[in-house]
Amino acid sequence: MDRETIAVYDAKYQDYAKLTHTLTPTASLLRFINAVAPHGRVLDFGCGPGEAARNMAVAGLDVTALDASEGMISLVQKIPKVTAVHAGFDWLDQTDTFDGIWANFALLHADPAELPSHLDAIQKALKPGGTFHLGMKTGQGASRDGMGRHYLYFSRSEFELMLIDRGFEILHVKEGAEKGLSGSVDPFVLILAQLED
Repeated sequence: MDRETIAVYDAKYQDYAKLTHTLTPTASLLRFINAVAPHGRVLDFGCGPGEAARNMAVAGLDVTALDASEGMISLVQKIPKVTAVHAGFDWLDQTDTFDGIWANFALLHADPAELPSHLDAIQKALKPGGTFHLGMKTGQGASRDGMGRHYLYFSRSEFELMLIDRGFEILHVKEGAEKGLSGSVDPFVLILAQLED
């Protein structure tokens, strides 16, 4: 993980928690929860302050929530029925373990050269028929935002092809634009996919 990016989240984790706080699951999160088997085991991969993890636990899922930011994990540790893991993306080396993996605006901070291996690890860690949610900003190349966070960018079609190449069926796609922590309005894509049995 990029140290400068993690340092920003460690400094701003309370601000980010206020920005993302909601008691109502988003439509994309509900779609993910409903696609996972009841009481299924799920991983929130880059969980931030844990809002999605909280809602997944309330829905009855067995939730592990991972983040490289110590500040973020300090918040997640307070959420009932969520197992908090302070680690980077390389922590994921399991096989056929999770019924679902939620990676919502987390892998966009990965090194572009390492993104394929992270997606390989996700594919391996999911059980056959498992559900994967990927939320990413769209564009081209890599850059830092005004806060110093590192981002990688690909197009919707490139993300879809990465998943199809790994045996995923695309179930649902949503594109839009949203204002983030830095104040800029950026285009994004949300992809819900299912690993082939």
